[in-house]
Amino acid sequence: MSPNGLRIAYLCDMSPLDRNLYSGGNARLYDALTRHAGDVTILSSGWHAVDRLRRLLLSLPEAVSLRARWRMHLALAGVIARGVRAELARGRYDVLFCAYSFQSLYRLVPPYPMVTAFTSDATQTVYRTSEIGGAFTSKFPGGRLLDGWVERCEAEVLRSADLLLWPSDWMCESTAQRYGLDPASAHVVPWGANLDTPPVAQVKHLSADAPLRLLLIGRDWFAKGGPVAFDTMQALRAEGVDARLTVIGCVPPEFHVNEWVTVHPSLNKAVPDEAAQFNRALAEAHFMVQPSYESYGFAFCEASGHGLPSLCLRVGGVPVRDGVNGHALPQGSTPRDFAVLIRGYLDTPDRYAALSRAARTEYETRLNWDAWGQTVTGLLSEAVAKNATSGV
Repeated sequence: MSPNGLRIAYLCDMSPLDRNLYSGGNARLYDALTRHAGDVTILSSGWHAVDRLRRLLLSLPEAVSLRARWRMHLALAGVIARGVRAELARGRYDVLFCAYSFQSLYRLVPPYPMVTAFTSDATQTVYRTSEIGGAFTSKFPGGRLLDGWVERCEAEVLRSADLLLWPSDWMCESTAQRYGLDPASAHVVPWGANLDTPPVAQVKHLSADAPLRLLLIGRDWFAKGGPVAFDTMQALRAEGVDARLTVIGCVPPEFHVNEWVTVHPSLNKAVPDEAAQFNRALAEAHFMVQPSYESYGFAFCEASGHGLPSLCLRVGGVPVRDGVNGHALPQGSTPRDFAVLIRGYLDTPDRYAALSRAARTEYETRLNWDAWGQTVTGLLSEAVAKNATSGV
């Protein structure tokens, strides 16, 4: 237990002990709280009196189950919340900490005073109405008919939370504007890299006499911007640059594969040899080129840990700051735009070394889970003390 000694009830629709869910973020949040904040008890992710329905939904194909579960959770929130309330009543907690699943807090009234905190890289409404949601079509039949109801549920949950711990300015500003939230409740605390052991700090260097290595990480080639990364490589090669692309996590279509593309369809970081291959790819790369549409992106944090600058699009809450750990280009930027930016660094290698050094510093100071845990522990402790003093 952390010396801070907070008693925390951890609530999510999926157990944080499964390290594969929510891209590993749920597990990292739980680990950081356990390491820094106090005694963390995982509440059941079941639906209590109606858990048979949850298990039935889980048996459906993932694409259907994923979209149906949280909507059904909202519909049955009154019943499910009673079960969660009974769990809380059996202990005595300072904090109810909810990750990702805002529906888990809907209609939940704690049995005694406690601080309620919520974190997520997106909410359904903010995601849907953003440029990210606009890039993807809805796959849930009739889902748009429920949008107004979902937004009202979100508003109720977010307005009643004591602390909203957003990983990005985008989420903080979007939710504040949409729901008129109390500014005192909202804080930007960046999430960290999914790295068990920090890489050895190193400053990368560029040389016109050596291959230029680009990297893309993700399960969906198109969603992660694979075609732009490939065409960026091709544009550089057309200018005489020995550019090469490594892909981890997916298999590009045949027309996006040639002798300069290396593909690792999947690398399991729980397997030592595969983890070593993953880390080696990041250590050898010069730029992560990932013009994806996503609300955050742990891969950008991991890249910073390796001193690897990231090139992406300025969308959502992607944790890339211009000139610090890479560059976020405007939407609509072309492979040519990415190639010109990279070529500029090839012509000024000292400037690239400085960018690599700054990316590592960004990881050490902001994009790691210890930084998150320490900041959040301070915020939770302050809120708990305030409640105790006010007698709330």
